[in-house]
Amino acid sequence: MCYSTALRKQREQVEKKLRDSVNAKFHPSVSYTPYYHLNGFTHGKLLIIKMDEPETIYNASWGLIPDWAAHNPDDFRKKSNTLNARGESIFEKPSYKESAENKRCLILADGFFEPHHENGKAIPYFCYQPSNSNPEGDLFLFAGLYNEIDKNTLSTTILTTEANDFFMEVHNKGKRMPLVLDEHYYEDWLDDGMNEQEINEIIAVGMSSQPFKAHPISRDFYKKGIDTNQSYIIEKVQKDTLF
Repeated sequence: MCYSTALRKQREQVEKKLRDSVNAKFHPSVSYTPYYHLNGFTHGKLLIIKMDEPETIYNASWGLIPDWAAHNPDDFRKKSNTLNARGESIFEKPSYKESAENKRCLILADGFFEPHHENGKAIPYFCYQPSNSNPEGDLFLFAGLYNEIDKNTLSTTILTTEANDFFMEVHNKGKRMPLVLDEHYYEDWLDDGMNEQEINEIIAVGMSSQPFKAHPISRDFYKKGIDTNQSYIIEKVQKDTLF
């Protein structure tokens, strides 16, 4: 499951990277500071692109709040974890069904963290998509769902699917991965004319074709009080196994 993300790009870099794919720009009201680690359980703000405004980037609180819980989101979050939505069942779950049909989104990131288990211990791995122009990792877009908490506040969740061969090795216990969409599917994912079968097909085959890399980081990552806005949070530790 994907409960921690990174977005290290500056505001101008984000818009420049998106120019050739979805051509979206930040809404004037959006506040944004690059970060090396966002813990989903803090329900901090992710950046999303909505179906009904594909040219605009908004903030959204991490953890989707369905309409029937919008009157008391804090109480809902105490009972339910909606940081991730299993792609295979979004049309079956009351929390996600309406959003799956009418409120899909793209979620911005340039890295995320997954636990790798060795000898009974969880070791955090930082996962990213390097390229020739950016070996530290390109911007990518998760497939997501969103909903409104109130008139001015959005909420969102990241879709996950069964792990591919690469993430089967990284997330070797849960064997899941977040759905990082291939650019080919951006427009379709936001298309309000897509039916349930077509959406499920994207979930099944839409994972990005650009290779990922992953490396272990310090287990201090799991400790409270670590400064998650510093670059050392993603630095490698010495290990024999890298992916």
